[in-house]
Amino acid sequence: MTPTNYSKEEITLPAKSWFIILSLLVGLLLNLLPVNESLLILRPDFVALVLLFWGAYQPQRVGMSVAFVMGLLMDVVNSSMFGQHALAYSVMIFIVLLLRRRIHVFGLLKQAPQIGLLLLFAQFIMLLTELLKRSDFPGWHYFLASFTGMLLWPLISLLLKMSHSSKHDPNAL
Repeated sequence: MTPTNYSKEEITLPAKSWFIILSLLVGLLLNLLPVNESLLILRPDFVALVLLFWGAYQPQRVGMSVAFVMGLLMDVVNSSMFGQHALAYSVMIFIVLLLRRRIHVFGLLKQAPQIGLLLLFAQFIMLLTELLKRSDFPGWHYFLASFTGMLLWPLISLLLKMSHSSKHDPNAL
C-alpha cells in the first residue's frame, strides 16, 4: 500500500455567501427566461442544478432549508402548486447530502449521471404532485430536462467552482 501524497492535494476554501446567493438568483432568473415551447421541454431546472452543486460542495451553507425556501420561491414565480418544488428540492438535497462523499470521489463527467438521476427523481416528485392536482400525463418528453441538466452539470460545476479559490499547501514544492 503506497502512502498518500497530501502535498499535491488542494484545500478548497468556502465560497462567499454573496456568491452563493447570487448563483441561486441567477439560477432562478434562468428558469424564468421566456423561451420557445420546443426549447422549454429541454430547459433544465437551473435552480435545482445550483442547489445540487452547493449541497454537494458547501453543505454547511446550503442545506434542506435553503432548498425548501428556493422551492417555495419557484412555486410562487411559476404559479405552480404551492409546495411542489419545495418538496422536490428538499428531497433532492436530502439525497445529495447523504451521497455527497460518494459524489466527491468521481470526476465531473462521472458525477453527471448521478446528478441526472437526482434531477430525474426531483422531476418525478413534481410530476406526482402535478398528477394529484390534475389527471393528464404531460408525456415522456417531460423528463428531457433532466437529461439536459445532466449534460450541463460539468459546465455549471466548473463555473461555480471558480468562486472558491484553491489554496495550495505552502510547504509543497
